[in-house]
Amino acid sequence: MVQVQAFSDEKQKHKPKFLGVEFQTLKKIIPLGIMFFCILFNYTILRDTKDVLVVTAPGSSAEIIPFLKTWVNLPMAVGFMLLYTKLSNVLSKEALFYTVLLPFIAFFGAFGFVLYPLSGVIHPTALADKLVAALGPSFVGPVAILRIWSFCLFYVMAELWGSVVISVLFWGFANQITTVEEAKEFYPLFGLGANIALIFSGRTVKYFSNLRKNLGPGVDGWAISLKGMMSIVVILGFVICSIYWGVNKFVVNDPSIPRSARKKKEKPKLGMKESLKVLLSSRYVRDLATLVVAYGISINLVEVTWKSKLKAQFPSPNEYSSFMGDFSTATGIATFTMMLLGRVILRKFGWGVAAMITPTVLLLTGVGFFSLLLFGEPLTPVLANFGMTPLLAAVYVGALQNIFSKSAKYSLFDPCKEMAYIPLDEDMKVKGKAAIDVVCNPLGKSGGALIQQFMILTFGSLANSTPYLGGILLMIVLAWLGAAKSLDSQFSPLAKQELEKEKREKAKVKEASVEVPVEVKAIESSGNGAALKQTLDTESESSSGASSPQVQ
Repeated sequence: MVQVQAFSDEKQKHKPKFLGVEFQTLKKIIPLGIMFFCILFNYTILRDTKDVLVVTAPGSSAEIIPFLKTWVNLPMAVGFMLLYTKLSNVLSKEALFYTVLLPFIAFFGAFGFVLYPLSGVIHPTALADKLVAALGPSFVGPVAILRIWSFCLFYVMAELWGSVVISVLFWGFANQITTVEEAKEFYPLFGLGANIALIFSGRTVKYFSNLRKNLGPGVDGWAISLKGMMSIVVILGFVICSIYWGVNKFVVNDPSIPRSARKKKEKPKLGMKESLKVLLSSRYVRDLATLVVAYGISINLVEVTWKSKLKAQFPSPNEYSSFMGDFSTATGIATFTMMLLGRVILRKFGWGVAAMITPTVLLLTGVGFFSLLLFGEPLTPVLANFGMTPLLAAVYVGALQNIFSKSAKYSLFDPCKEMAYIPLDEDMKVKGKAAIDVVCNPLGKSGGALIQQFMILTFGSLANSTPYLGGILLMIVLAWLGAAKSLDSQFSPLAKQELEKEKREKAKVKEASVEVPVEVKAIESSGNGAALKQTLDTESESSSGASSPQVQ
């Protein structure tokens, strides 16, 4: 037994490593990092493009966003959840991934090369003009959804890319093939490559914005830039599919690579009503849902107010798009830095502290932004010394608020949220993630939009409702902090149990893989002959069924 232990320690010591990480682990981590890079590169292009399309389109404005999120985005998200739940019961995980991702790739390609060039034909402009004339100017926002319906469809598909492809497909796949120990070590680092993508995709948007300035008169530069950006989105979409196929073929089925050892459960054939009952009955999932909804409402309350100021400062599509490109690049740099700090925070302070940093950052920066909106006018002489007006200062402070909030979300909030799913069983992961990420995320944004619509109707404008929006933001963030604390009290014991289970399984795997070869080698070198070796083989076979761990 001493020989076995010594051989095991020696084998572990000489295991191939790169930068202190085993090659077997890197075979999972590197493809996941590249996949996340491509997904977030696409998301940045889509996110910046969707705002330019709906805000700067003729007959539309920033007022369309709250109506769009509430009355279009939320119903489509709920419809997707219904479809996803049904598909998850009948399709394999691989087929489900391709079935969900490929329609996104097809749509964005068709939009750049077919729908946008035909927008002048397929948009009912005359009907929209008649409706506005009949209903009054207060209905410009809702009518604009009909006026530019293909742009609105692009907006919703871009929103769903963030909640579906990032949260459901990528993180669901990552949770399937990683262990809790690997998640604590590498989940904060997954976003490092992805946020390099934010920097480069921001430069890509900036490049196409400047490209439109250099085109001759009469040329639709926006159509040309859309074709270029949508081509990039389609190509990277197929790269994501290729990586997923390669990981499933060469990594997932490799028994030497560690993964979470859980007994595979047969998927119950639950209907939507029964699935929601299961989710609502779980305090653990309710706390997770609260985190997602609170983030959506909080960021929406600040972000839409900021975009209205941004449109006032940069009214042309070129200027707006160019600023958004710089914004994405700055977000990528800030998030890259936060990713490095996030790993240290998770290691040193644990899940609970890491989960509470995002709401704290959003609260502090939100107070600064709303304070400038409320008390900016007295600061006009001081700001003039720096070459800024109160409007421009509000744009920059709002941009900083969004940059810090998004960097905290990508580096800490998302990894903490996804780590919380790991102790759940497979069925709860599939249906729980669909319910939380695809419904609760739009629900949070729609909740913020409903609040803003109510404030506009009550006080006349977003500017007049600023003090009340600040008070609502304070209450939402406090509820968010309470849910994070409650979830920490449940997650930490489960994570500890999961880590202990993984260590036991690893020990069993090492013992099963080392014990037989060492003893066989000793027998062969001792010259005792084939009879002794055959006896040992028989004993080993009889004991392996009881001692070897089940590998999923």
